[in-house]
Amino acid sequence: MKSTHLSLIAGAAVLAAVTGFATVTAPGAPAEPAAKSAALLPVERAGLVCPAPSNSDLAETQYTAFTPAGEGGEAKGTAELKPALPIVDDEDETDPKKAKKAEEAAKKAKAKAEKPVLAVKEPGKPVVAEANGSSAPALVGTATGKLAPGWTAQQTTEVTAGGSRGLLGVTCTAPDTDFWFPGASTAKSRQDYIHLTNPDDTGAVADIELYGPEGALKSDVGDGITVPARSSVAVLLSTLTAEAVDQLTAHVTTRSGRIGAVVMSADDSAGSDWITASEDPSGTLVMPGIPADATSVQLVAFAPGEDDADVKVQLMGKNATFSPAGNATLHIKSSMTASADLKDLTRGEPGSLRLTPVRKDRATPIVAALRVVRGKGDKQEIAYIPATGAVGARATVPDNRAKGSTLSLTAPGATAKVKVTASAGSGGGEPAVETYTVKAGTTLAVTPKAPEGLKGSYALTVETTSGGPVHASRSLALASDGVQMFTVQTLPDDRGMVEVPSARQDLSVLED
Repeated sequence: MKSTHLSLIAGAAVLAAVTGFATVTAPGAPAEPAAKSAALLPVERAGLVCPAPSNSDLAETQYTAFTPAGEGGEAKGTAELKPALPIVDDEDETDPKKAKKAEEAAKKAKAKAEKPVLAVKEPGKPVVAEANGSSAPALVGTATGKLAPGWTAQQTTEVTAGGSRGLLGVTCTAPDTDFWFPGASTAKSRQDYIHLTNPDDTGAVADIELYGPEGALKSDVGDGITVPARSSVAVLLSTLTAEAVDQLTAHVTTRSGRIGAVVMSADDSAGSDWITASEDPSGTLVMPGIPADATSVQLVAFAPGEDDADVKVQLMGKNATFSPAGNATLHIKSSMTASADLKDLTRGEPGSLRLTPVRKDRATPIVAALRVVRGKGDKQEIAYIPATGAVGARATVPDNRAKGSTLSLTAPGATAKVKVTASAGSGGGEPAVETYTVKAGTTLAVTPKAPEGLKGSYALTVETTSGGPVHASRSLALASDGVQMFTVQTLPDDRGMVEVPSARQDLSVLED
């Protein structure tokens, strides 16, 4: 009798560090809790996409990319963002000269797309690039090895005049297949474009559904939107339906492939900014970082399931948690968008909004976002704060300036302590570290300590050291012609580390 033993040694650890979670168990063996043998390892690969910054010729954009310093990861690595490919529609071109010209242009664009716009060289130091006008492209990129854990990028655009006036900031997003955008609009006073960016080498197909206060909006053109490989498509929401709805929820899913999705919202009277996706549907949501001088705050929420939701609306202020007068609760009908005008609820103090179920035994999952206005009359400016996950172990936001940055920290549960690290500047400067205590049920707004000898911009990294959870956002403000332009970015966990269960048993095959 001949016996051969084939030992399956786990490549699971490597796979999980790249893609998430993996386990190997022998057939018939009893299942064991993964936590018993799980190791925390740095991710080895990360992807990001950034939308085209603006359609205004007056736009001035700064890109910033950063990987926080930390232990772990491979000794080497790359982190590059490159231009997306333009979409060329020449299939019906019959003129040979025009067809050849289009082919040559496509070749040049492809060659240009191979040159990085931003390339992080080392952890702990941000890199920046600039682009002006309406021709700045969307970006797609990948980080590997030691530059992958916590890799993040931000684009900040200043438009001083026209329909897109404002300070528009957006954290570049990881590609996914499902996005919720409460607070979008098809109203005549709004120009809301949803940007779909495909980072992969094969095409993606996306669907867009719109839900207003009365339910789904009729649309025949929101299904089957093709997003070519390594390209970006911008869709004006008002072209998807004949219904003009001031506050609605947009839902983006993919039939095939992955995309990054964000909404650029421009209001005729209140400026413009990006709307990023809400945290996945949950019974409890937190929207951190309402500015102390907000003149108007509007809550928009949506219940995607079959059940209605009844939620408590609470402001976590500087010293305590309380419900806004007249808006202590909000009823959200299934598949219908609900909103509440919270006016100037912060009244001179910073705050964060928390939504919790009225009945703990009926925690209906919802998504939500805030539309925040600063200023009045023709001096108004808007920003959006989506519901976001907790900071967790670590979260980072790039592109902080010597002036104008405010970090908001809120602890909806227990009192927590956080460590905040200001990185070296993109052009020079020494990192600075501060520790803050955030009392339970309150919001702490601080002006971060900038790096010593700062030149350029810097990144802020927030780490929860005890207590918690903590939710955070960063507001960046810039005054222009009497308008306090601003934008708000949330800081969810960067997921730079993943739990990787080790193989618990060799698998052997006996062959006679």
